[in-house]
Amino acid sequence: MKENQYYKNEALAALKGKWAPAVLAVLAYFVLSTVFLAPYQIKAAELQNDPTNLELAMDLMKVYPLLLLGMLLVISPLLVGLVNCFKELLVKSDERMLQNEFKIGFGNYFHHVWGYFLNRFFVFLWSMLFLIPGFIKMLSYAMTNYILVDRPELSANEAINLSKDMMYGHKFDLFYLYLSFAGWLILSVFTLGIGLLWLIPYAQTAQASFYLDVKEDYERRKGVSF
Repeated sequence: MKENQYYKNEALAALKGKWAPAVLAVLAYFVLSTVFLAPYQIKAAELQNDPTNLELAMDLMKVYPLLLLGMLLVISPLLVGLVNCFKELLVKSDERMLQNEFKIGFGNYFHHVWGYFLNRFFVFLWSMLFLIPGFIKMLSYAMTNYILVDRPELSANEAINLSKDMMYGHKFDLFYLYLSFAGWLILSVFTLGIGLLWLIPYAQTAQASFYLDVKEDYERRKGVSF
């Protein structure tokens, strides 16, 4: 496996001159997420100000299932599209990131929704044992969103298992890559989150480079090719 700086340099080279469409793709994801989160957050804030209001509590209970459904049916395929649009940028220099975000994410819709759901569900089950097993599984399944697109013939469960096989011995490598962006994340907090519009394309493109490297290592170890 290569050093973190290699992945980050690859990301910066791919994004050079293409930051505007990258920021726009992330902004679209944030806007749509906010559309689904806003009703719940408004009700939650009202209930916090008046915790004895049973009517507000009931309204919150009604909104929450709709929030989960909306996040699953709309935001989950959009997230699959978002991470893969940066892979397309890296591999093909395709700067149509906003278009690819929707085209890829919703292109194989139910497969992506089910794959994302199973991924998060398995991580949730492991997290119930303790936070550390859940975090380890999150790293283990981190390549699933790429595999769902690169290997559409695989079932969602097979894509998750392939991610687990690919990440064998590389989970700390990915954690170390995430950790290398901690300073940028802290700076983004001081910009009231606005910096995330630039940090997320940078980090996701670097992760796409990591995926290509770990895929190459897996193919070499197994003597197979995608």
